[in-house]
Amino acid sequence: MSYLIKPKNYKPILDLQQTEMGIKRIKDFFQQNLSSELRLRRITAPLFVLQGMGINDDLNGVERAVTFPIKDMGDERAEIVHSLAKWKRLTLADYNIKEGFGIYTDMNAIRADEELGNLHSLYVDQWDWEMVMSPEKRNLDFLKKIVKRIYAAMVRTEYLVYEAFPAITPVLPCDITFIHSEELLQRYPNLSDKERENEIAKEYGAVFIIGIGGKLSNGEPHDGRAPDYDDWTTPSENGYQGLNGDLIVWNPVLEKALELSSMGIRVDKEVLMRQLKLVGQESRTELFFHKRLLNGELPQSIGGGIGQSRLCMFYLRKGHIGEIQAGIWPSGMRQEAEMAGMPLI
Repeated sequence: MSYLIKPKNYKPILDLQQTEMGIKRIKDFFQQNLSSELRLRRITAPLFVLQGMGINDDLNGVERAVTFPIKDMGDERAEIVHSLAKWKRLTLADYNIKEGFGIYTDMNAIRADEELGNLHSLYVDQWDWEMVMSPEKRNLDFLKKIVKRIYAAMVRTEYLVYEAFPAITPVLPCDITFIHSEELLQRYPNLSDKERENEIAKEYGAVFIIGIGGKLSNGEPHDGRAPDYDDWTTPSENGYQGLNGDLIVWNPVLEKALELSSMGIRVDKEVLMRQLKLVGQESRTELFFHKRLLNGELPQSIGGGIGQSRLCMFYLRKGHIGEIQAGIWPSGMRQEAEMAGMPLI
């Protein structure tokens, strides 16, 4: 069900024209910084892939992909991507990208099962990126190093927005805080996963929660993650599992945590088989993507996605993602948002 948060005394700082100018500045500047920080080249990405090849992102495993028949291919079905988590790794191999370099692209997706609200829409736009790494770097220190580089680009972009629109004061801390999802659970044992995120984001301003997908001591994962791209079962030096995570900041407008990015070190053969077994999906080993990985045809990589509209929403201090992107919303939500000072495009 859709749900609308109505920020108290909300009034947009920028009008529609200023907002569009801000969106362009943010997108141009951030992607250039991201490319420079991680040595990524821009490539073209698909809007849809063939069904049944194991290429599409399964997210939490319950979301339905939008599908359609292809007339000139005997009505073989294609599906709109959820994200490009696995497609990017195939592309690293096909483009013969060398270690220490990578790719990024504008990913556009439709998630028809999304629960619509201030932070969720039917349309998803993000920078999907993937970088080739050596197997020796499969550790938490390397993951943190990459997170810090991405966060540095985010901090610089916020200052660019401040220079263009002085009424928008920077709020991001200089450094990002790291915490494992199990440590977060132990810190707030009586709160839900989202409530724990709110508390830690409010305290530190920007956090990276490590270990998304594996079960915690309460028997539940902090959040869902598909078993065939991120590594969420490999133990680290402190005993906690997971070489992936979510980058979350405190949203001063909505007064709650805002996830801007999800990323992680990708599965190798051993981790893939272990995680498929954990979720009872060993049959996936017969799919195109999984066969190539198990045959050693894909490089070891690290990658993730960074929400474009969410990033712009945060920087421009908007109360609803519909103030950034044009979309379809329940008529009641559109009317309520208008009354709350959040006109939806």
